[in-house]
Amino acid sequence: MYAFSNAVNSRHSEDIKLLMSQASGKSLISFAGGMPNNDLFPVKQIDDIYNSLPDNIKKLCFQYGPTSGYPPLIQSLKDHLNNKGLPVQDNKILITTGSLQAISIITQEFVNEGDIILTENPCFVGALSVFETFGAKIESIPIDNHGIDINALKNKIATLERTPKFLYVTPNYHNPAGIIYTLERKKELLETLSGTGIILLEDDAYSDLYFNENEKYLTKSMKSFGVKDVEIIYTGSFSKILGPGFRLGYMLSSLEIFEKAETVKQALDACTSNFMQILANEFLAQHKLESYLKFLRIEYLERKNLLQQSLEKYMPKEVTWNEPKGGFYIWLKLPSHIKSTDIFKESVKDDVVFVTGRTFDPDSKKDDRLRLSFSNMPKESIEKGVIILAKAVEKVLKNVKVKNT
Repeated sequence: MYAFSNAVNSRHSEDIKLLMSQASGKSLISFAGGMPNNDLFPVKQIDDIYNSLPDNIKKLCFQYGPTSGYPPLIQSLKDHLNNKGLPVQDNKILITTGSLQAISIITQEFVNEGDIILTENPCFVGALSVFETFGAKIESIPIDNHGIDINALKNKIATLERTPKFLYVTPNYHNPAGIIYTLERKKELLETLSGTGIILLEDDAYSDLYFNENEKYLTKSMKSFGVKDVEIIYTGSFSKILGPGFRLGYMLSSLEIFEKAETVKQALDACTSNFMQILANEFLAQHKLESYLKFLRIEYLERKNLLQQSLEKYMPKEVTWNEPKGGFYIWLKLPSHIKSTDIFKESVKDDVVFVTGRTFDPDSKKDDRLRLSFSNMPKESIEKGVIILAKAVEKVLKNVKVKNT
């Protein structure tokens, strides 16, 4: 028996392992994977980019780089984020190996074992795993269709004996809930945090994937609101807009937070892959990203519409959901007397998988929801998958009804 550290005992880490295996099961109809479909990747554009690089840059692809990131990529990111209204002149960018590493770095920078972190409920399972790994005490606040519950947040802050190190939120096309915070809710959140000393960790992986150009304004980052009395750390990712295999993320923060984060990053992996940073930089610098994003928005909207239509046609009336305005996910609400884990046991018999609601609950208990991802699904499989899922729901509903009579 080995004397493992407490760090390996995250209860959500096993959920992530299962999720990744379900997402990649070739024989499955998988609504589990929060990832792009392989057929959507810009393979030809990346081929052309690499083949056109001069030899000295190709050689640089194989070399170590600065811990903070490949300088041309940092400049390209500054331009990209500046166009989104983010205060790049007053803050520093750190390139990370995926945005999950940014979350991990920030956690290591601020959290000692037993310190409090506030999260939404439900919450991105990857972040939960990181917070648990570093021994944080997680206190969660429910969300509604407009964002985090402000009254619940105020009550939580008022009842805690210690000041939380930060509040972690995913306000744009939430994972897993699929919602986007209203601008009013974002303002209320900043007003609530004002004067508390609680840092806001704003995770923004999906804001470029809106479906309606007229609703793009809703994706405005809280970091861009110009609030001076709330410290905001902003994280972003290339995983949803270029490819998760690039393992590229970034954080935008004040100089003091950046300097400590760079020290943590140095100890973790010295630097993020130069190869991927150079390719990503050229993709941005050659202005290929926006046309590719337009293509992705059309593709994901088609998949969302197919899933929405199939759910409306086949799902029992007892199941409800909100139609998302962007992103990857639809979050189904079940009757309180049935569990998504029981539905999973039925649907997996017919090779249909999804992610259970319990996975996203910081306490791993609340199980009256399930997450369906449409981003990775072949269009021709969506209706068939929903038919099987709906039958599984009907069977569980029937079994519970029989049991209770």
